[in-house]
Amino acid sequence: MTLLLAFDTATPQVGVALHDGEEVIAELVSDRAMKHGEQLAPLIAAALAEAGTVRQDLTAIAVGAGPGPFTGLRVGLVTARTLAFALDIPVYAVCSLDVIAAECVGGDGARPGGPFAVATDARRKEVYLASYDELGRRLDGPQVIRPADAATDRPTAGEGALLYPEAFPNPFGPTRPSAGWLARAVTEELVELIDPEPLYLRRPDAVAAADR
Repeated sequence: MTLLLAFDTATPQVGVALHDGEEVIAELVSDRAMKHGEQLAPLIAAALAEAGTVRQDLTAIAVGAGPGPFTGLRVGLVTARTLAFALDIPVYAVCSLDVIAAECVGGDGARPGGPFAVATDARRKEVYLASYDELGRRLDGPQVIRPADAATDRPTAGEGALLYPEAFPNPFGPTRPSAGWLARAVTEELVELIDPEPLYLRRPDAVAAADR
């Protein structure tokens, strides 16, 4: 039996899903933003309960590695590694922008029809950006960049396209990575797997004080 637990904490919300090797059997999204540490564990428990299973039945974990804020990514990656260690199962990490791209080309919504971009909110009036071919394969990025420096007429998925319409005039597709699509992407080998380390792309805001 295959049972993959997938979750992403790269955006203000937390998403959790379970995949049984054939389809997504449970998917939940947090109802409060910026509460990753408080909501991830209860959402995992709720998804397991909804699917009628327990964490000892898990055979693998998939986690979104960002890019995203320091605190949210740390919660997700630490939880993934801790669970994987405790259950002695593998953990697979994926760039969260790649998950959005996978849904763009494989989901039920509008298709890009050619090369496209994914831009998510990096705050500080910047976006996390990556570009993809028509099959959802990443061509470059991810990077953190000002919208004006990344302006493109290509179809652009992600929240950044909605926040900065002057730079991304052709928004389409999902705005945030879906845990269900993270699970599908890993199970169906649609995306590149990376080490379970967070993609910060910028230094964390909270740093230790330097010695005087």
